[in-house]
Amino acid sequence: MSAAPKPDDFFNTKQIRRLISLMEKHDLAEVDLKNADQRVRIKRGGEVVVAPSAAAPRAAAPAPAAAAAPPAADSKMVVITSPMVGTFYRASGPDSPPFIKVGDRIGPEKTVCIIEAMKVFNEIPGGVSGQVVAVLVENGHPVEFGQPLIKVDPEK
Repeated sequence: MSAAPKPDDFFNTKQIRRLISLMEKHDLAEVDLKNADQRVRIKRGGEVVVAPSAAAPRAAAPAPAAAAAPPAADSKMVVITSPMVGTFYRASGPDSPPFIKVGDRIGPEKTVCIIEAMKVFNEIPGGVSGQVVAVLVENGHPVEFGQPLIKVDPEK
């Protein structure tokens, strides 16, 4: 027996379908959202978890540098992911040029962005050589640990 959704239920079926659509559109592997005492975490591959936020504490330590995920089976692209929770910045300041643009060639040590976490600005190295194909996060937007940031084609 299932209960009908409450009108104040933020994560109803319509919202979850919209989240899944946005995940596909922006090629995201995981979405984890919290609203008051509700939480939804969706991972590609079919896992959907909806639980009170108190039941799912987070205890992940930030990584020291961005991790380059292995290429997907149907793609040669490498995705640079966020090593921490924070705010994504494409440049060192509002009047500065972005660290990278689509079409730029990068090396493993090249700074690709800054993530601000607890008032500390962390320069994130690419960790891979190749050509930038896409920047997946808007400047000034929050990012989560493991969130895809940048797609790189290592063969170019």
